[in-house]
Amino acid sequence: MQKDQVKRFLIIGAGSWGTALALLLARNGQAVEIWGHSSAHNLAMSNDQCNERFMPGVPFPDNLQASQNLIKSLQQCDYVLIAVPSHAFAETLQMLKPDWPKQASLLWATKGLDPKTGQFLHQIARSILGDDIAMAMITGPSFAKEVVQQQPTAVVLASENLSLAQQLQVYFHNHYFRTYLCDDLLGAEIGGAVKNILAIAVGIADGLQYGSNTRSALMTRGLAEMMRLGIALGAKKDTFMGLSGLGDLILTCTDNQSRNRRFGVSLGQGKSAEQAINSIGQVVEGIQTTETIYRLAQYYQLDLPIINQMYRVLYLHAHAADAVQALLARSAGFEQ
Repeated sequence: MQKDQVKRFLIIGAGSWGTALALLLARNGQAVEIWGHSSAHNLAMSNDQCNERFMPGVPFPDNLQASQNLIKSLQQCDYVLIAVPSHAFAETLQMLKPDWPKQASLLWATKGLDPKTGQFLHQIARSILGDDIAMAMITGPSFAKEVVQQQPTAVVLASENLSLAQQLQVYFHNHYFRTYLCDDLLGAEIGGAVKNILAIAVGIADGLQYGSNTRSALMTRGLAEMMRLGIALGAKKDTFMGLSGLGDLILTCTDNQSRNRRFGVSLGQGKSAEQAINSIGQVVEGIQTTETIYRLAQYYQLDLPIINQMYRVLYLHAHAADAVQALLARSAGFEQ
């Protein structure tokens, strides 16, 4: 498939990741508009031709504009890309629904589940926009800053609609940004959600000044829990060994650009959750996701010890060091 014509993308969410994807698509020659929930922020981006709040010093190309009229931008676009925190995903779609254009497909870069219902985002999208909506998710190991810096990056476009995924692959792909296709949307969503919880766990261990042995163990056994959950819910095992599973897990657990990891490090160093969140200043997706995944595990009667201990730390106020010791005190069996 060739880039035979320019497509119009509307990015909903003007944070770091939404801005990075907007810049990527614009650099690839597409017509892009970006819209955030703050009208003052939208106006500032329009005046500055830059997102100084989240991506300072990176000018917008001429084919990237900040939208001042959401309804007009929505009705003219071919693709809507949602890049908001998971807790705002359903509310955002509800806001867009009355003016949703028939020609537009839905794409999201949000990782997590709906905190009110515990549903995955594809379930939320169908419940709001209908079963016929063409939709896909972009996920995988990708920090916004490095994408903007044009550092080599590989991600996954996950969709049950192969035609849509192939179309999007053309518009995102370039010499530094490679996109792989995946038909296991559920598995990709699970990987993108659970890795945030595991990054908090690894961050806690590092904050407690445990070493590489502990970090490696948590990541490996965390991957096993991710796979156990995914298989129980009907996802494909192989999905979790790819970019949206193992790849994203490695990235999020080992680099301090990860908000979830930094949050965990702060907890391990003895800070309160409130202090840790305030120091980061942005949404830490893994906190709410921990409760949602914990509830799912309870419903399906799954043994997910790391998830369980993270729930104890975040919601039952267990001490971080005690949670690690509880994991070590478990009887060991066969690795699975």
